[in-house]
Amino acid sequence: MDVKAGPQRLVWRNAAVEAIEVLTPRVKSFRLRPEGWTTFTAGQHVDIRLTAEDGYQAQRSYSIGSAPDGSGTIELAIEVMTGGEVSPFFHEIVEIGDDIELRGPIGGHFNWSAEDGGPILLIGGGSGLVPLMSILRHRAAVAPQVPATLIYSARSYEELIWREELLRRRADDPHFRLIIHLSRDAARDGMIAGRIDAESIEEAIETARPLTTYVCGSNPFVSVASDLAVAAGLDPSTIRTERYGG
Repeated sequence: MDVKAGPQRLVWRNAAVEAIEVLTPRVKSFRLRPEGWTTFTAGQHVDIRLTAEDGYQAQRSYSIGSAPDGSGTIELAIEVMTGGEVSPFFHEIVEIGDDIELRGPIGGHFNWSAEDGGPILLIGGGSGLVPLMSILRHRAAVAPQVPATLIYSARSYEELIWREELLRRRADDPHFRLIIHLSRDAARDGMIAGRIDAESIEEAIETARPLTTYVCGSNPFVSVASDLAVAAGLDPSTIRTERYGG
């Protein structure tokens, strides 16, 4: 299916759960195979819908973390939210072999493809890493020569999503730079204690001034990170943002 086809693709369909992996104490990865859908663009998301026996429905949007590799599957990394309706269902009920109702792919702004070039700067907070990971994985597969810097903030070392993969990419990819902030933990393994600050963004820009910057996370995080990026001298028109939460 052509991911640029338009609204006709936004139909609800079943997606089989093929794999589940614990990524952090609060985040699980779910590998899904949607029916009749084979591809998407890095940075897009899907809508998930749950329907109770009495007809009550709950719907949430989740970014895709995998690269568009033609496998016909997508990976979602879902953080359990206390008091939530959808994320606890995934963490406590969903099993391999279940069918999940979804629609998508959705989103035409927070995307990256090889034609977009670089350098690119990615700034993520918490589960805001997910669409950035899709971009990073796609870049590594199709345009590894494009310089990319990821500034990623998590509360603690244990809450770093895809931690081992990120550290491996830092070691193996000469065109990828990783700056990790641990907002509530001590510094370790080349990581910085404390929140993302102007110094980290300025350092990333000095190393490779980005053609495009992608910022994703909670509303407060995106506001602060975007302001820091503009204060560091980036043109606001080159900054793309995606927010989650109320």
